[in-house]
Amino acid sequence: MDDLLQEFLTETAENLEVIDTELVRFEADPSDQATLNNIFRLVHTIKGTCGFLGLPRLEAVAHAGETLLGKFRDRVLPVTPDSVTLVLKAIDRIKEILIGLETMGTEPQGDDSAIIDAMHAVAEGKAAPSPPLEVEEVKVGPNGERWDPDMQRFLRPGEVSLADLEAAFRGADGPVEPAPTAAAVSVAAPPPAKAAPAKNVDPIEAGDDDAGPRSEAASAQTIRVSVDVLEQLMTMVSELVLTRNQLMQMVRGLNDSEFKVPLQRLSNITAELQDRVMKTRMQPVGTAWRKLPRIVRDICRETGKKIELRLDGEATELDRQVLELIKDPLTHMIRNSADHGIENTERRLAKGKSETGVIRLSAHHEGGHIIMEVADDGAGLNTARIRDKAIEKGIVSAADAAMMSEAQIHRFIFAPGFSTAAAVTNLSGRGVGMDVVKTNIELIGGSIELSSIEGQGTTFKIKLPLTLAIVSALILGAAGQRFAAPQTAVLELVRVGAGAEHVIEQLNATPVLRLRERLLPLVDLVNVLNLTPLESQGERPRYVVVMQVGAARFGVIVDDVHDTEEIVVKPLASLLRGGAMLSGATILGDGSVVVILDPNALAGAVGSQHDKLDEDDEHVGLAGATSDTGQSLILFRAGSETLKAVPLKLVTRLEEVETSQIERADGRALFQYRGALTPIVHAAGDFAFKSEGKQPILIFTRNERAFGIAVDEIVDIVHEKLALDLATDRPGVVGAAIVRGRATELVDIGYFLSMLGSEWADRRGQQSSAKGRVLLVDGSDFTLNLLGPLLRAAGYVTSEARSFEQAWSLNEAGEQFDVILADIDEDPKAAEAFAIKASDDQRWKQADCLALSESGSRVAHFADHVGKMDRAGLLAALDYVLRRKGDAA
Repeated sequence: MDDLLQEFLTETAENLEVIDTELVRFEADPSDQATLNNIFRLVHTIKGTCGFLGLPRLEAVAHAGETLLGKFRDRVLPVTPDSVTLVLKAIDRIKEILIGLETMGTEPQGDDSAIIDAMHAVAEGKAAPSPPLEVEEVKVGPNGERWDPDMQRFLRPGEVSLADLEAAFRGADGPVEPAPTAAAVSVAAPPPAKAAPAKNVDPIEAGDDDAGPRSEAASAQTIRVSVDVLEQLMTMVSELVLTRNQLMQMVRGLNDSEFKVPLQRLSNITAELQDRVMKTRMQPVGTAWRKLPRIVRDICRETGKKIELRLDGEATELDRQVLELIKDPLTHMIRNSADHGIENTERRLAKGKSETGVIRLSAHHEGGHIIMEVADDGAGLNTARIRDKAIEKGIVSAADAAMMSEAQIHRFIFAPGFSTAAAVTNLSGRGVGMDVVKTNIELIGGSIELSSIEGQGTTFKIKLPLTLAIVSALILGAAGQRFAAPQTAVLELVRVGAGAEHVIEQLNATPVLRLRERLLPLVDLVNVLNLTPLESQGERPRYVVVMQVGAARFGVIVDDVHDTEEIVVKPLASLLRGGAMLSGATILGDGSVVVILDPNALAGAVGSQHDKLDEDDEHVGLAGATSDTGQSLILFRAGSETLKAVPLKLVTRLEEVETSQIERADGRALFQYRGALTPIVHAAGDFAFKSEGKQPILIFTRNERAFGIAVDEIVDIVHEKLALDLATDRPGVVGAAIVRGRATELVDIGYFLSMLGSEWADRRGQQSSAKGRVLLVDGSDFTLNLLGPLLRAAGYVTSEARSFEQAWSLNEAGEQFDVILADIDEDPKAAEAFAIKASDDQRWKQADCLALSESGSRVAHFADHVGKMDRAGLLAALDYVLRRKGDAA
């Protein structure tokens, strides 16, 4: 009987999940007779098995439900939301009884007369008793565990209930609105697989013809195996992998060994066995989604909203352990979208939306991970309210909040205890919610991102590892110790230091690496783990391991890179569990124990300056390369609260210099920078230098010599598409633009160059003596106002044209130039035609045409190609062209 009871519990749990989903589907389409027949069969199966096993309480509830469903099937009663709700309540009661049966071994005591009488009354065409169906008693487990009807299980000691986790989800719109009486829900999802009826059950008296033939051959292809057996098998395979690694390590150093061939065979078999065992742990993510249609349907009933749930990618497979751990966070997020994200019908219609809101849940494979997305077309996040609440709670200062982007402000909803609810209700305002979701996802090595547009909707993107058992790892070395990093987070390796192409720079006291026009933030593994560095490290090259966590890309500086290896993840010893940068431990092939680094924690160690990159930065990087979408800028303040900006590409370094190190000579401010005296001017005037503490300075390089612009405060690095207001003649300012919602002045670097004196601007004397006339042709006001002052400060006489037609009008006016700088990005064919025309013209054929480009493209008939933001390369090219002309003369 124990075996029969266990099999009954397992199959009934599966059947109840199917019934939940099918009932919601049937309610949306009462004419779907096939779905109703399947529901009726499953409930009849549960009733019949209860009678066989002697479970009278379960049998009574199931029998009443079967009677009501029979009325639906015979079309005696109309299908209404209230009657479907009654059946769902009966299913919930059956689940509660099953939990008690599984926990205590016997059917728990209880009174189900209210729900049974209500179903009988409706089946007879009468009104259900009022109030119907609240749970009569509080269920308590054998060890005092509390029953949570939402999670459908007993809570562990100290565990927060699902109701408590609703706080941050409904809060952004204030108090809960009163629910209208009408409600509707539509679930757009493919039908789930129909569960098989339990064994030893009498055939159904009615409706059996709809069941279709059952294949004995098909049922013989599967067996039930305890999860514990699979876990033990996985553990043994893990140990086999470790042993394989050790043997391979022993043979690796031998040139000729008779063990190599059999060990290679053993390695292949082990890998295949590992793969097959891993497949036994894989389950479709759809198994974790079965209860979601019911949740959405119930919320619709409570709030009067109309919501369509669309599921995509249910067949995508995920490790059973990961799947179990993601169920609760996923449930909270769907509740969030349905309960808080989707507006009520009146609001949606007032905004011009359809009355039915849509929630999309999808899953797919991407680069060794599973990506799940929860998206809704609801109200989106209220940025202003989140900002105000964050300031009120002391999470961020008002000044810092004013400078933050919407994406940065939205991430405050992940802060512990964050809620914007105006009042504490049974559903919102307790401040427990998205921080718990984020924590639970990161505990299994995943990450969560969000994007939201107010009035249009919110999307959560969850990135999960395929498995937590055996992973491929990169073995790294730091301070003479070895560490393992999950290979799924590693993008590439870069050699830095002595003899290497790349070098580590400092940007505002933060190590960075310029990698393919991207400024990559770095964290040194030696420093972050408080290790003692090797004495000889300064003489050796090091490595940067480029990692990506979510949208954040960063580098980890290490001493060595050893090998890649399949590792078995083991829990950390209790002494190491406080280490925030570590996620586990493993045994390598040589028998040594190493700890596994946590990429999420390392990303956090990089610092708030390098939080998740904005979507534009993800494509163009922080190095400042301009594109059609804008360019990167350094924001600062100088002399007032007004923000000022300078293109990041022009800046060599950011420094903070002690005021005591700033000296005065010949009426100007100087400080020692890299062994040379460097002149400084303050962006707000000479009087604005600080008298104590540290003075922030932007360092620029001209003709291989540096100069600095002192500022009051460096605020941020941002990426923006600028629309300049050029109506300004104030010295030192090119124009004004809107940056992150605030008026910002763009600084004229050429103006400050001129303040340093002509002897500094043209320090190379004879090498730069041959100056000439330059025509700058570019349709971008930004480029003209950036390069024009730079060229004039370098001693060139410049003219500007915003088109090739305007440039040619200068030719017709008799203007002559030594060099023509022309943009080729906007219209390469027109640029090429212009260069040909200029080379054929009697007046301009002596002028050298140089192409200006942001994208690195090339066009024929130009003498050379120069990057627009490559100030050093541009001046060098002009200097070379004019010196060559002088030599020829």
